[in-house]
Amino acid sequence: MDRVFQTFIDSLYSNSDIPALGTAMTGIATALDLGTFAYLFAGRQSNADVKLISNYPPAWTSHYLANGYEHIDPVIDRAVRTCEPFQWGCQRWSHDLCGPQFQLLEDAAHFGIRCGFTIPIHEPVSRIAAVTFASDDCHPKFTRCVDRHRSLLQLLAILFHSRARLTLSPERSVMGIVLSPREYECLEWAAKGKSAWEIGCILNISRRTAAFHLDNAKSKLSVRTISQAVALLATSMQSKVL
Repeated sequence: MDRVFQTFIDSLYSNSDIPALGTAMTGIATALDLGTFAYLFAGRQSNADVKLISNYPPAWTSHYLANGYEHIDPVIDRAVRTCEPFQWGCQRWSHDLCGPQFQLLEDAAHFGIRCGFTIPIHEPVSRIAAVTFASDDCHPKFTRCVDRHRSLLQLLAILFHSRARLTLSPERSVMGIVLSPREYECLEWAAKGKSAWEIGCILNISRRTAAFHLDNAKSKLSVRTISQAVALLATSMQSKVL
């Protein structure tokens, strides 16, 4: 499993285009016997387009986006309302579905998407972000895989989101000052309490390289400390939400 995870990290951070990101997640989902996956992201702006990276059948994803199904999808509805990962399927809903929601699940089932495990991701820059691992049948093997790898799947979702959002939503300015993708990424991890060494491990770069990017960010933002840079990042993100 260590080798599978390292391969995922290497693929994720050595490439930045959408097909490469999809290939990286497909590889580890297949290795974990979890079949298909989907990552859905929508920016905080009300007019932001919904972005989707997945290995679902293209006919289904095109149909889904063309019909704006994210607005009625019961999986997305629940992801918006909870921070906790959850399993889903027609037999698992604790509340009644409306007609369009039930029809959506029925349509998805025709494409081999009958149940899944979804990890919601909540942060100020996104209206909704979620990673789903899906299966064509809620068989015990799928449930066992989810239960066995639950913590790993949450980590995969967070790492994938961190990388994918930079590609899908490339705005990387702090208080009007544009940072490089790596500077912004390192600063985001610093805002989550990570040291330069930890950031290096997460991004598969050296501690010195991570510190270099953080120093560049501080210089561009005209501050002396990482804490001051993080404070500016938080203020900038809040202003974008408002």
